Amino acid sequence: MKRNYSKELEKIIIECSECKPKLLIHSCCAPCSSYVLEYLSKHFDITLLYYNPNISPRSEFEYRARELERLVSEMPLDKKINVVIPEYNDREFYDEVNGMEDIPEGGERCFKCYEIRLKKAVRFAIENGFEYFTTTLSISPYKNAEKLNEIGERLAGESGKVKWLPSDFKKKNGYKRSIELSRIYNLYRQDYCGCVFSKAERDKQKETAGTEI
Repeated sequence: MKRNYSKELEKIIIECSECKPKLLIHSCCAPCSSYVLEYLSKHFDITLLYYNPNISPRSEFEYRARELERLVSEMPLDKKINVVIPEYNDREFYDEVNGMEDIPEGGERCFKCYEIRLKKAVRFAIENGFEYFTTTLSISPYKNAEKLNEIGERLAGESGKVKWLPSDFKKKNGYKRSIELSRIYNLYRQDYCGCVFSKAERDKQKETAGTEI
């Protein structure tokens, strides 16, 4: 039977209603983070980790980071949200996906990219005393929520020191709400995932659409 990660999250929220645990959220961008923050900030003590070595070029990485910081400063949240932005190092991405360049979007290269970012998140969570960690990535209809949860649970189990917070944030109209919040805060919504491979695929689609009669 297919798991309902959204209901699993709701159950944990009810169990944690009085204690507000420390939660590290890996953030891919401001639009995806908007709904997640709106949803979870009442229930957890949140820090955002903007770790995305897949994003190219550096200017795109920096622009998305600034948008995330602006969103956090403008949203009326119950408690101040700390945003951690590690130094940009795209080699951390390219070294891990070497040999996967020709794999289509949504395949094993993307799964490796999930794992790169979640490994960083679990290490940061352990080093800084967080009780849970998760990612905003599952809000996207283009991301594999089952694979994200599989990786997160495995990393949490291997660590034995931090718990994975299950999620499928696109459920309960989460993705739709993120679009609404993006309009409210005038957020930059990128039209490709972030890496050079997704950008090349985006450009190819645009070129194909432009040549259609």
